[in-house]
Amino acid sequence: MTAQNIQDDLSAPDTLELRAKLFRGLSDPSRLTILDALLSDERSVQEIVTQTGLGQPNVSNHLRCLLDCGLVSRRNEGRFVRYRLADRRIADLIRDADQLLASTAVGVDACRSYTD
Repeated sequence: MTAQNIQDDLSAPDTLELRAKLFRGLSDPSRLTILDALLSDERSVQEIVTQTGLGQPNVSNHLRCLLDCGLVSRRNEGRFVRYRLADRRIADLIRDADQLLASTAVGVDACRSYTD
């Protein structure tokens, strides 16, 4: 499915499935923590580990997932790899979610439909 196909029919079943898959990808707290760490600047794995408090294997696994899904990109800098958001709209999406939570957090917290 191409970006143009998605734009052509935002209610198509394939598009809805892709949207659900995107939100499932964003639903992991560790991945969100990593994305938060990348909101302001690109970072190495070690910088992400230091900023987030997550373990290095955990960060590396989630970065691989985020990279495979196209949510982050990477570039080599000497012997290090630096990661950044693949698209600035990811930062907008996270900020929009935070603004939405400002008015819906009580209901979201009380919701038992989406618990583990």
